[in-house]
Amino acid sequence: MTCRPFFLFFLAAALPVAASAAPKAESAEECGIAADMAIVARSLAQEEVQPPKAATIMERIYNVRESQRGTEMMSEIIDAAYRKGAEVTSRSFAEELFMTCLKTGGNLDLVLGKRL
Repeated sequence: MTCRPFFLFFLAAALPVAASAAPKAESAEECGIAADMAIVARSLAQEEVQPPKAATIMERIYNVRESQRGTEMMSEIIDAAYRKGAEVTSRSFAEELFMTCLKTGGNLDLVLGKRL
């Protein structure tokens, strides 16, 4: 999956934070961006990059610094990626996130481990 910087900026600018749940993706495109984030986050976890360093790397890739919602979504994806067992691949994590996101109208909680 590829991302265009201007789409990421749009995503970052449009995302409000939910208090006890992962941010909800508001479109199929946002589900795709979340899945792309999942690939990167899980790959960094598998390479044993420390979570703070992973967050710094992903902030640069996805340009979410100016969006509280985008930062929250990225953080939740990183946290979930680091909780996954060794048998979970980057691809399987991203596919699960993407398909769940599409099927639930953007609800990432089922995959990221949050509840409303």
